[in-house]
Amino acid sequence: MRILLVRPPRIKQAITLSDFMFSEPLGLEMVYNVLKFQHEVEIFDMMIESKKLSEKAAEYRADVVGFTSLCIDVKKVLELCSQVKKSDSSIITVVGGTQTYLNPNAFCHADVDHIFEYTNSENLNKFYNLLSSGNIELVDGIRSKDLGYKSSNAKGRNEYMLPDRKSTAKYRNQYSYFGYRPAAIMEFGIGCEKVCDFCLRWRIEGVREKLIDSELTKKDLSSIEEQTIMFIDNDFLSSKEKLEAFIKLVKDLKLNKNYIMYGSVKGILEFKDYLKELKQLGLKALLVGYETFSNDEMHKYHKKSSTSDNLEAAKILSNLGIDVWASFMAHPDWGKNDFKTFRKYIKSLMPQITSISPLTPFPNLSMYEKYRNRLLYEANDFEKWSFGQVMIMPSAISLRNYYWELLKTNLYVNLFINKNTEMIKKFGVINILRILAGSLKAVKKYITLMMES
Repeated sequence: MRILLVRPPRIKQAITLSDFMFSEPLGLEMVYNVLKFQHEVEIFDMMIESKKLSEKAAEYRADVVGFTSLCIDVKKVLELCSQVKKSDSSIITVVGGTQTYLNPNAFCHADVDHIFEYTNSENLNKFYNLLSSGNIELVDGIRSKDLGYKSSNAKGRNEYMLPDRKSTAKYRNQYSYFGYRPAAIMEFGIGCEKVCDFCLRWRIEGVREKLIDSELTKKDLSSIEEQTIMFIDNDFLSSKEKLEAFIKLVKDLKLNKNYIMYGSVKGILEFKDYLKELKQLGLKALLVGYETFSNDEMHKYHKKSSTSDNLEAAKILSNLGIDVWASFMAHPDWGKNDFKTFRKYIKSLMPQITSISPLTPFPNLSMYEKYRNRLLYEANDFEKWSFGQVMIMPSAISLRNYYWELLKTNLYVNLFINKNTEMIKKFGVINILRILAGSLKAVKKYITLMMES
């Protein structure tokens, strides 16, 4: 079979971090590597390509067009499935990705033939073997239109499979993480025991943290040609076992790379001695969720650290010379004075880069019920759920004033907190201009939302 794997294009109206963190379609690279031995497979990245999908599918003579999806992609993926079917009704459409795991029913549509609730090497091979033979039967983790989208109800999760990074060779020089370009992404361990109230990752990967098979990881690391690798583990600093395994592997492979990781404040405080060694091995930056200036909010979010812990972690990373890319969540109950206090708190932490997202209670989170009566958008307004725009009606100030405070805070951070001169030295003027262009897009969108509100 001839299979075209597609990443949908950016949603223009959504405020996302894609202008700053534009990573490779890792899930599609994994699927490609499983299917390439029995099928003709190609990846079509519509975040980069300008050609219409219907034209590409016809040119490629695709038997199957398969899509990956995030929450904000639902409408676009359905539109693309319809375009494919309109151009050639014989083409089989398949949808998978994070959103099909969280909400497979969103894709029960006349132009979607099959939905992968979760994806692993077993159900991929079984499904495509059946498809090649012209048969359709119930497969664990897959819902098919001809079977009424019935599920076998077998529980499962997306498997971390070895990706074929050569499958995206023509795109790789455009994949980046902030100023690091090109950059690859990979995962070293899955699951998260911290179960923060606002986070989807532990619901997707599970609450038990475990390392990915060491042989698979070794092959994965060895296949990466980029100088920079971003590890997408929810918390790379989760255990002594994990850190020691990584340090040993890097030394054994004699790697000389730049590394970027997500790291918890708890992990920074507990494993600061390991951070010294990670720095020597190439760790350049940690993405740290400081979240808020309020200890009460930290407690409600089920964070395992305090605002004073944040300050201590910031001091440790500064002394080690490890950049901090800090993330925060703006609470819907903040008033003007809270935003003012928040800006002072960010200044005391002095991160290199800062991102601020309004608190977003996804339908799959327990906090969704807490804020249901204050939600500004319905659960099926998929393109709104981007972590970019305000989802909960503010309680202390008007929605317009809330957007104004967000805008002021973002401008303040970009102009006075983010260390742009230092970043230019590290990444060069062109990369910094690209990041600033992304910031300006976000500012423009905030102004539009503020006026509309």
